[in-house]
Amino acid sequence: MRAQITALACTLPQESGRPLSRWSAAELARTAQARGIVSRISPSTIRTWLQEERIKPWQYHTWQKPTDPRFLEKATGVLNLYEHAQQLARRGELVVCADEKTCIQALQATGGVSAAAPEKPLRVGTRYKRHGILNLFTALLVHKGETLARCFERKRFVEFQAFCWMLFGSLWCQGIRVLHLILDSGPTHAPKQLQRWIRSLRLPFQVRVHWLPINASWLDQVELVFSPLQRKVLTPRHVDSPAELEQRIMAYFTERNRHPQPIAWSYTVVKLKRHFAPEMPVRALASVS
Repeated sequence: MRAQITALACTLPQESGRPLSRWSAAELARTAQARGIVSRISPSTIRTWLQEERIKPWQYHTWQKPTDPRFLEKATGVLNLYEHAQQLARRGELVVCADEKTCIQALQATGGVSAAAPEKPLRVGTRYKRHGILNLFTALLVHKGETLARCFERKRFVEFQAFCWMLFGSLWCQGIRVLHLILDSGPTHAPKQLQRWIRSLRLPFQVRVHWLPINASWLDQVELVFSPLQRKVLTPRHVDSPAELEQRIMAYFTERNRHPQPIAWSYTVVKLKRHFAPEMPVRALASVS
């Protein structure tokens, strides 16, 4: 009986004709009884059995199979840059990630916001008024953890060009030899135009653009900057205008830059190859040139 219920837990509910997305211990108990595997069994017994087998069918993880045919090549290049960012900086080569957090709505809670009180959490009205949107362009200096940010009303290549001008003219780029710029291949970055436009600027340093694999935003360290921004500044949201929203966002980045910390990035090339290409031998990593 135990073996049959364990095997049932390792199937999808639809295979048993159940209109469920995943099993619970109670649903497994009902199905086992309906199938005649047992005459009666409690959900707690099933939980105990499955716990001993380290099976949790009520939990789920999302995953995405790489679709970029050059996934390993692109990802390896980016991860090498992360791993050697400190070393490269000492040689006058900066590693910078850049991306956008788009369509940030300026929402005004019509019921207002009330501060927390004893036995009461912070309260926010559920209804709101929309006052427009902002698009946040952000760059992360990998070896230091400093950020550069600017808000725009729109998110076109022309806005990205303006942001790049801001980046190229920043203190970060003074006296450097190479800027390694890590980007995704979204339309805002205009992959077919960007490098030609950068060459036309005749900058005093070289800009090497490193494109992330398709659908691999999880390899972009700047996403780990957007996450705390969402939690700490944008949730919940109560502003009277896009200008107030921009002021809060920029104040957050100013405060963040007072005590910058590099991202604690632990996903290395060795782990990448072990995960995505177990059949490939893991070679010793060459230094980044």
